[in-house]
Amino acid sequence: MMTDPAPWFGLPVYGHNMVVALLTFVYVFSVPPLMDFLVTNYNLSRDISRKITHICAGSVIVFLPLFIDGDWSQYLNVSVYVVWALLFIQKGLFAADDDQAVKTMTRTGDKRELLRGTFYFVIVGIICGTVYYKEFPGVLAMAVLGWGDGLAPIFGMKLGKMKYKLLCEKTVEGSLAFFLGSMLAGIFFVWLIVPGALDIATIVIIALIATIIEAASPREVDNILIPVAVVLLAAVLS
Repeated sequence: MMTDPAPWFGLPVYGHNMVVALLTFVYVFSVPPLMDFLVTNYNLSRDISRKITHICAGSVIVFLPLFIDGDWSQYLNVSVYVVWALLFIQKGLFAADDDQAVKTMTRTGDKRELLRGTFYFVIVGIICGTVYYKEFPGVLAMAVLGWGDGLAPIFGMKLGKMKYKLLCEKTVEGSLAFFLGSMLAGIFFVWLIVPGALDIATIVIIALIATIIEAASPREVDNILIPVAVVLLAAVLS
């Protein structure tokens, strides 16, 4: 395990962790306005903006090393996910069609999409940041879900030519991006957050199996199936 940082500015532990949690809010809430600007002014597609947002949301775990352990406030690392879960419920039921989140986080502009895949994502983030706080399964699950599942459709849409279909249509290029993104992000984030648990061979095997699961998963449900599979595989293999 990495050594915890000293509290900033002489703050108590809970005060330090509150400041780090505030940084996660600044980071996460800066992404939708930026994506909205790009969608509105530079014709960035909804699908691409949605997946960039997806990758950024999964990368919130980059702040985990800044949290000091051993105090209730360590779980403030998921506070931004909790707020987004509540927002997705509110926006999925009541948002206007031109709402920023609807425009940047949905495929079709239907606000009800926010109650499916994106909502499942933040629930997974909450579980990984509490039940699996700074543990190999949780860190790897978020890395795979954020980067693997984020990059796959981007490469599939832009470069995908070799298509195949199991339950829904995928591309070889997208699946390759999923594998490489999962593997590289997994290695990086495990090294950053739980370096003592770094096992490259295990990460490669889990990334490969997760790629197969993603290839066979229907849309929306993959945000549940992928992290569940990663956590179970990590328990078996690590």
